[in-house]
Amino acid sequence: MKKGKKNPLTKCFGYAFEGIWTGIQKERNMKIHCLAVIAVTLAGTLFHITAAEWCICLLLFALVVSLELVNTAVEAVVDLVTEEKKPLAKIAKDTAAGAVLFSAIVSVIIGCIIFVPYLLELVRKL
Repeated sequence: MKKGKKNPLTKCFGYAFEGIWTGIQKERNMKIHCLAVIAVTLAGTLFHITAAEWCICLLLFALVVSLELVNTAVEAVVDLVTEEKKPLAKIAKDTAAGAVLFSAIVSVIIGCIIFVPYLLELVRKL
């Protein structure tokens, strides 16, 4: 393995931001997750959720978006390695997608736990 000079920190951040931007541009599901982040942020602002609730929402945003980026990376690597239909390639892609789906479902459930009481209070006031 060749030992060389490491990239400056600014370049490393640049690569990371490029990866995030690529995920947003090229992945339909990432666009959906970004819309969900915007919608939840607007709802949180409207309902004046607590600091603890904001922290939970931020952690869930990070979890789902990060897993979507990892899923995209897994899919890209599998596609780079083989174009053939292989059982292990399918397992890699399906389990990575499953991780995103599972985190998204749990995030929606937690979102309901946080936001339904605020919605019920709003309805009660009307």
